[in-house]
Amino acid sequence: MTKRFAIIGAGLAGSEAALQLAKRGFEVDLYDIKPETRTAAHHNPDCAEIVCSNSLGSQGDTTASGLLKAELSLLDCQLMAIARDTAVPAGQALAVDRDAFARRVTQRLDAEPRIRRICGEQTQAPPDVAATLIATGPLTTPSLAQTLAELIGQPQLFFFDAASPILAEESIDRSIVFTQDRYDHEREADQKQASPSYLNCPLDRAQYEALREFLLNAEHIELKDFERDAASGAPCYFESCLPIETLAARGVDTMRFGPLKPVGLQDPRTGRRPYAVIQLRRDNLAGTLYNMVGFQTNLKWGAQKTMVRMIPGLEAAEVMRYGVMHRNTYLHAPDALLPTLQLKVRPDILIAGQLTGCEGYSEAIATGLLAALNMARLAQGDAPRVLPPETMLGALMRYITRAEAVGGKFQPVNSNWGILPPMPERIRDKRARQQAFRARALAAMNADASAWADLPAPAPCV
Repeated sequence: MTKRFAIIGAGLAGSEAALQLAKRGFEVDLYDIKPETRTAAHHNPDCAEIVCSNSLGSQGDTTASGLLKAELSLLDCQLMAIARDTAVPAGQALAVDRDAFARRVTQRLDAEPRIRRICGEQTQAPPDVAATLIATGPLTTPSLAQTLAELIGQPQLFFFDAASPILAEESIDRSIVFTQDRYDHEREADQKQASPSYLNCPLDRAQYEALREFLLNAEHIELKDFERDAASGAPCYFESCLPIETLAARGVDTMRFGPLKPVGLQDPRTGRRPYAVIQLRRDNLAGTLYNMVGFQTNLKWGAQKTMVRMIPGLEAAEVMRYGVMHRNTYLHAPDALLPTLQLKVRPDILIAGQLTGCEGYSEAIATGLLAALNMARLAQGDAPRVLPPETMLGALMRYITRAEAVGGKFQPVNSNWGILPPMPERIRDKRARQQAFRARALAAMNADASAWADLPAPAPCV
C-alpha cells in the first residue's frame, strides 16, 4: 500500500495531522484554499489560523480542558508545543498570539520535506493514497460540504460561531480599567503566575442596565433563510459561544452570571466588587491588542463601535477588528462516524476538527492527532484503535459517535467532566473528584501508549 496521505484543510486539525504523519516517515499532500483564497472570517494567509478567541482553554489540573492538554502531551502533540511557545498571559488559560502561532505552524509545515502544500479547493478524496483526512473545519467550502452530504446520505448540520471585537491597548483608559485576575490570592499562591493577565472594565448598575438596553435594541446583521433552523427558524447557535446580544435577551442578570460576572474582582478605585465587569485578554505577545472576553457578536459594525464606547474605560477605544459571525459546519457524527474518526460509509476517509462535532481549538488539534495515528496504522495494515473511554479524548470520541444519538438530535460538545465514565465510588468533594478523574485518565492513556508502539516513533520536536 502507498505510504502517501491526503489531508484536506490546513487548519488546526489538518496541520497537526500532517506534522504527526510526516514525523513518522509518511508523505503528505496538504490541500488548502489559502493563501490565494480566504473566507470572510480569515485574516491572514497562514495555516492553523485561529479565527475567534485566541484561547485554547484552561491548563488547570482540575479542568477538563487541562486534562485534554495533558493527554495530548503524552501523545507528543506538535501544535500544543507551538502554542506554549507563542503563549500570552491569560491566567490559567492557554492563550496565544494568534498571528505568531499561525506563522510558526506554517513555518514548521514548510520546513518538513515530506509535506507538500497544495493551494486550491479539493472537493473529493484524491485517488492513490493510503487514506484521506478531511479537516476543513467550520468554514468548509459549499462544494466540499455538498460532497460530504452526498457521501453520507444526509445534509450536514451547522451552527453559528461568533468572534469578539479586538481593541488597541493604547486607547484603553487605565485610570478606569484595572489589571487583575479573579481571586488574586489564588494567583499569588501559584508561583507560575507572575502577574495578572486580564484588564477589567468595571460597571455600576446603571451602566450595566444601559448597556443591556442598548444590546436589546441595537442593529444586527440579519441571517439568511438558509442560515436558520428549518423547523423553528431560529439561529443555530452553540450554547457555549452565544452572541452577547443573545445573552442580554435571555434575562436581566444573564450576562452578570456569564461573561460579565464580577466575582473575585475588586475595583481599586472603590475597594469594592463592581456590579459587573467586562474583561479584556491580551491577544498578541506585544500586548498591543486586547480582545473582549465573551463579547462575540452579530451586531453591525456601527453598533459595535457605540457598544464599546458605552463601557467605562473604553470611551475612546480604537476597534482594530470588529466582531463577526460565521457559519460552522459539522457532520451528524453519531450517524456518520466511527470512534476511530473514519466515515462509516468510507473507512479510508477520516474526519477531524470541528467537522466531527468536537467544539474547541484544543479538541480540534486532538482529533487531528488521533486521526493521524489511525491513518498510520491503516497504512501499515493494522486496525485503527479506539482510545480508552476513561481518557478525555477517548470519552469525546465515544460521546460524539454514541449509538443512542443515531438518528436523533446532535450538537457539538467541548471537553467536560460529564462525558467521562463515573468513578467506581462516589467522591463528593468536587476538586477531589476531578483529580481522581485526571489520575485515572492519565494512567489509562499511559497504558494505552504501548498500543501505538508499532508505529514509527516521531522525531524530537525542532
